[in-house]
Amino acid sequence: MAFSLINRIGFGFAKIFCLILTVAIISLSFISIYHYLLTSPYMKLRQVKVTGVDGEIRHDLIRIGGLNSELSLVSLNLKKLKQKMEEHPWVRSVKLERRFPHSLIILAEKQIPSALVVTDKIHYMNRQGEIFKEVDDSEEIDLPIITGASRDILENHEQLHRAARVIRTLESERGLWSLGELSEIHLNRNRGMSIYFSHFAAEIKVTVEDLVDKMDGLNKVAEHLTRTGRIHQVDRIDLDYVDGAVVSFRKG
Repeated sequence: MAFSLINRIGFGFAKIFCLILTVAIISLSFISIYHYLLTSPYMKLRQVKVTGVDGEIRHDLIRIGGLNSELSLVSLNLKKLKQKMEEHPWVRSVKLERRFPHSLIILAEKQIPSALVVTDKIHYMNRQGEIFKEVDDSEEIDLPIITGASRDILENHEQLHRAARVIRTLESERGLWSLGELSEIHLNRNRGMSIYFSHFAAEIKVTVEDLVDKMDGLNKVAEHLTRTGRIHQVDRIDLDYVDGAVVSFRKG
């Protein structure tokens, strides 16, 4: 009985030893294969393809990533590369893809400025309402400005997203109220805002949620004022009314 128990224990230890030995051999095999892939000339980074950006930005991304032909495609840490590349002020997002045996694909989304946000400094804002870069003194820009933004982070975030919605709405407009004619969006403390156009020396008050529905009314008001010869006397058009608009005229 005792001899049988010893045999079973010995057999159990032998099985455990064989299992550990098998795992060790497999692990060493994986390590050897991985080391081979890291050093193999067949896995070297030979080609970097960048889409979405070109010129200087393309070269910047390659430089930021430290990409060169001495690197192994296997050894690249794509998560860290993505984080580093997205720190570039003119890059909104990056996706990376390995294509074995020699290629790295960089899918970059370039920041497209749609307005300038004026606070203590001047920053670019994209179509999504995100501030992404301070404007350099040497840069020549022809973009509408956004003023009145709150210093409170949460309120500022909401305000700029509303301003971006205005810009996207005006992109589909033509003529007097097109995006090309927009000069300023002034953000108010409530959800309203004041819009100014380069050809029209008057304030247009509106709530962003109603802007799409109000554009037809604004055109009708402007046409009426033009026909009656009073368009240049207007001080304010307030569209923040359910049943129409209120027009205020300058004194004298």
